[in-house]
Amino acid sequence: MPNVTITIDGQPYQVDGSKTIIEAARAHGISIPHFCWHEKLSPAGNCRICLVEVEKMPKLAIACMTQVTDGMVVNTKNERVINAREAVMEFILINHPLDCPICDEAGECKLQDYAYKYSQGFSRFVEDKVHKPKRVEVGPRVMLDAERCIMCSRCVRFCDEVAGEHQLQFVQRGDRVQLTTFPGKELDNPYSMNVVDICPVGALTNKDFRFRSRVWEMSFTDSVCSGCARGCNIEIGVRNNEILRLTPRKNDDVNSVWMCDHGRVETFKHVNAEDRIKAPKVRKEGTLAPVGWDEAFAKVASELRSFNASQVAVLGSAFATNEDNYLMARFAREVIGTRNIDFARHQHGQDDAVLIRADKTPNAAGAEAAGVKPGDSGLSFDQIIAAVKEGKIKALYCLEDDIAAIPGVREALEKLEFFAVHATNHNATTELADVVFAASAFAEKSGTWTNFRHRVQRIRPAVATLEQDRTMDDFAMSRWDKFAAHNDKWGKGPRRDARPSWKIVAGLAGAMGTKYKFSSADEVFGEMSHKLEPFRSLSYLKVGTKGTPLHTAPVTA
Repeated sequence: MPNVTITIDGQPYQVDGSKTIIEAARAHGISIPHFCWHEKLSPAGNCRICLVEVEKMPKLAIACMTQVTDGMVVNTKNERVINAREAVMEFILINHPLDCPICDEAGECKLQDYAYKYSQGFSRFVEDKVHKPKRVEVGPRVMLDAERCIMCSRCVRFCDEVAGEHQLQFVQRGDRVQLTTFPGKELDNPYSMNVVDICPVGALTNKDFRFRSRVWEMSFTDSVCSGCARGCNIEIGVRNNEILRLTPRKNDDVNSVWMCDHGRVETFKHVNAEDRIKAPKVRKEGTLAPVGWDEAFAKVASELRSFNASQVAVLGSAFATNEDNYLMARFAREVIGTRNIDFARHQHGQDDAVLIRADKTPNAAGAEAAGVKPGDSGLSFDQIIAAVKEGKIKALYCLEDDIAAIPGVREALEKLEFFAVHATNHNATTELADVVFAASAFAEKSGTWTNFRHRVQRIRPAVATLEQDRTMDDFAMSRWDKFAAHNDKWGKGPRRDARPSWKIVAGLAGAMGTKYKFSSADEVFGEMSHKLEPFRSLSYLKVGTKGTPLHTAPVTA
């Protein structure tokens, strides 16, 4: 529709004629309070807090359901509107429990914020409040406190319109109305935890995160989900150097404002798990023993030199970053001299209609674009495994992937004469390795991933390692210590002697006589942008917080 001219609070604006008042105001930075309206859901118009005055209309109009028209004059903050908002807030709060001190939503609760900003600050209601069920497990991952619900219906509409499963509904009437699941059903769709994000109060809470921290006690870092090739944009919430939760971050080119439950709950727990590899390890007398980095580099360098290049294969990883894979590919071709380089693909199940991809890795497209692919007459992943079984490949160097968990691969790995791996956690692959390099997890390093649509996106460190501590100069470290002493969410918590994989590869190359002069992932990416056509002229600045597409489809490096 063509643009129309409307006036909001005395100021004229050109707006899209198809928009509602709340959308038009939002597009120009004007905030109109709302509970039930959500930009990605159909409007419901049942909370009434978005009431505004429109000239020539006898009654106040709800901004979320009223379409703009040319010449419309809107008032969002005159006395009539303010009195109406105060009345709506008083009505909503009549039966609302006074449990902000124990409510997990405190600090990011829209009702709490509006109570301070728009309500009268007192209640005339002196009767007993209506009591409703508390701590109800409406699904395996979501808890309901029905007393806090303000019946905005966001969660009901989300299940119907986005998840595609009608699992929530209101029952009863009047002040007895409450949210519940249908008989014999539970809130168990693959996207169920999004209702926690969109709930404007503390009615629906995350069972995994519940009572673990106040929101103001955490730090938040923009990153990307590692659960599949979609690459959903996320925020990592950290306290005491431990990840407590992941929440979706808006990016209309990738994941809108949603993410799946698996990505939200299962993709970060390995970062602080007990089986983390906290330092490099070398197998001695049949057991992996912690060693220093120099000893680990010397061991791998010595072993790799003892084989012909044709007897060595290198595996990149769809779990590692573009930078990690690029330097691994360079190392394989320039230092070892092998063309046997590839990575394992991980396809499980099927793509769904919302976000979930069958490719359960975050960077398969990026690994290929970064040059992890067989050279002329080189072997592919399946061919490498077959050659190991036949005894033609005697040494294998693997980057951040539990390949032993792939059916048929473990038997091959047991025949290797030498096997070195990068790993964040102990797994089936590290059990067979002769050397294990302690690799930083995705939440401990900088870098980029490329999703299935060939969109490059940044990951950033949200928790600290010993390696990051060592990179600080004395002045920076003294300031960090002083800051950390007064900020538990940053300063304390476990540290691991882990390094990003690109830095490990650079260290190993140095031990083998080749100097890679990189001091940061940014510098590695800078070289990629000059040498690889898909990454041509890209930079971390251009990638930004929302990502940017590769210039071309992946080609051989």
